[in-house]
Amino acid sequence: QVQLVESGGGSVLTGGSLRLSCAASRAISSTNWMSWFRQGSGKEREGVAAMVTGGGATRYADSVKGRFTISQDNFKNTVYLQMNSLKPEDTAMYYCAADWLISRGGRWYPLDTSEYSHWGQGTQVTVSS
Repeated sequence: QVQLVESGGGSVLTGGSLRLSCAASRAISSTNWMSWFRQGSGKEREGVAAMVTGGGATRYADSVKGRFTISQDNFKNTVYLQMNSLKPEDTAMYYCAADWLISRGGRWYPLDTSEYSHWGQGTQVTVSS
């Protein structure tokens, strides 16, 4: 069982930065993708950024490209989400997710919530103007 614990959320002003962390249990070897999702008030959960476990390919939602960066520290089993140039619309609960994804038709869908069964408890990010 993969256990995920997020941290690093907080309140910032528009244009500010935050770095989220997701500490994973040793069972991370049973995953091939680790990702960040977010869910704003009254909205559906959406994929933000994803990365192949151990480093490599990344995927980003169009809304965060150029502003957010996903990275990993393999020695610490930790995934990070560096968020720069934050906007009020980035306000949401941010969740870390991990799983062993199966390609469909040769394609991967690491930003789909349905691909994941392991989730953290979330960390709140609030951006005010």
